[in-house]
Amino acid sequence: MTNLVPSGITAIDARILTIRGQRVMLNVDIARLFGVSTKRLNQQVKRQQERFPPDFMFRLTKSEKAEVVTNCDHLRKLRFSATMPLAFTEHGSLMLANVLRSPTAFQVSVAIVRAFIRLREAIASHRDLATKLDVLERKYDRQFKVVFDAIRALMARPRRKARRIGFRLSA
Repeated sequence: MTNLVPSGITAIDARILTIRGQRVMLNVDIARLFGVSTKRLNQQVKRQQERFPPDFMFRLTKSEKAEVVTNCDHLRKLRFSATMPLAFTEHGSLMLANVLRSPTAFQVSVAIVRAFIRLREAIASHRDLATKLDVLERKYDRQFKVVFDAIRALMARPRRKARRIGFRLSA
């Protein structure tokens, strides 16, 4: 597997983007991983369009393409492309392996799906951690309120009566 993806599976993880609230990979990145040209990948998708419903694949808009090119250094060449890139969800990338029908595509698609799963698990663990922190914060805020109030009271300077300056005239 390491000879298929030079930097290991983390190279796949780095190619997963969030666009329109979905985690996707662009056709350019998937083509590189599968070892085919982007043109061939796009041709196969076009020939078998019925296998790629909107929840499997969508075409980026001009503004989305501009944002991706700005934020991802490895996609700089897309700036000069006249066509808008295709974005594939986890299911769409798996379907690509069936469309391309090569041993490399099958092996890489498994690695891509595993990367999507790892990402989903990481997001879930972050949500769990955030929830636990909220509970702890609420719990300890109540318990330590008395302590914080006492510390603030000790830190406050006692108020002294202001002394008058000047003469007092008697009437």
